[in-house]
Amino acid sequence: MYALSCTDGFKYPGSEPTYITDIVPVSAGLAAVGSDQSLSIFNPLRLNQGPLKKVQTNHGNINCAEAFSVGNSVVATAGENGTVSLWDLRTDAANTAVLQIGTPGEGPGLLSLACSEQTNTLAAGTELANHQASILLWDLRSPSAPKIHYDEVHSDDVTELSFHPTNPHLLLTGSTDGLVNVCDTRITDEDDVVIAAFNHGSVHRAGFLNETEVYAVSHDERFALYDMGETVEKGSPTLDLGDIRKMVDCQYLCNVIPKVTGAGAVIGAGTQDQELFRLIHLSKNGASWSLDSETVVGLPGAHGSEIVRSFCFVDEQQVVFTAGEDSCIKAWRPSA
Repeated sequence: MYALSCTDGFKYPGSEPTYITDIVPVSAGLAAVGSDQSLSIFNPLRLNQGPLKKVQTNHGNINCAEAFSVGNSVVATAGENGTVSLWDLRTDAANTAVLQIGTPGEGPGLLSLACSEQTNTLAAGTELANHQASILLWDLRSPSAPKIHYDEVHSDDVTELSFHPTNPHLLLTGSTDGLVNVCDTRITDEDDVVIAAFNHGSVHRAGFLNETEVYAVSHDERFALYDMGETVEKGSPTLDLGDIRKMVDCQYLCNVIPKVTGAGAVIGAGTQDQELFRLIHLSKNGASWSLDSETVVGLPGAHGSEIVRSFCFVDEQQVVFTAGEDSCIKAWRPSA
């Protein structure tokens, strides 16, 4: 295991801990979501200076955040009161949302978001309310009402959404009903919109690895890969690792981050008992996928005995960022 050292960090002040639930890299810096309902932007080279800018969201309880425009540092947030907000996190921009969608309390709570700057589309997934869970898509050029409203794709909370890396009309959806679906959003008829479906178990994390392959992680940490390609048996996993905790000897899986090159992914796995967080490479050799035990990166000390809620990395700068339930955001680099 190749160990990195914590070289920088910031702890949110206050007598009550602030869980840092998500970090989102954008051009203006590192955006962070706090359980105090804040959205902050940090200089990734000087975390210890604290937020360059901090705004208070108005979702009741913020559930998710996604970058809408990395280049323009616009981040979307959504939460329990059914609203979506877009924020310009450049330091010279106002501390108010540049756009708010929805009226607080009118619709069900929102649990998941996906953004496509290319098509000016924002997708949100709802919790189950009145026996219905929905996927809503807005064209942000005319956001007064959703352009698409799917009510039958899932039968329980929609916990995950992700647009295809090269075809923004394809939307991956995941739910606690156990299904990971791929939808063609050019199709409005709900009987035909799902072009691929995988029955994985209550979905905690899911997304595209490349053009045809997707990963899925259930709430009981079952990890599997699926392929929506024409030559693959429909619905069956191409790799099923079972309980990932047993496979890699960890206590929880934080997230899976696909490599931008399409050449695999990085799995973030934590072990609170050992105060350790590890980055494990999922790589493809020919047609088969495997976990690479030779290239594991460790973050000794991690966030103490608290859970790491989010991580990201910048390969070119050899830095990993983590955020956790200890009120801290940290930077990790190779030892000098």
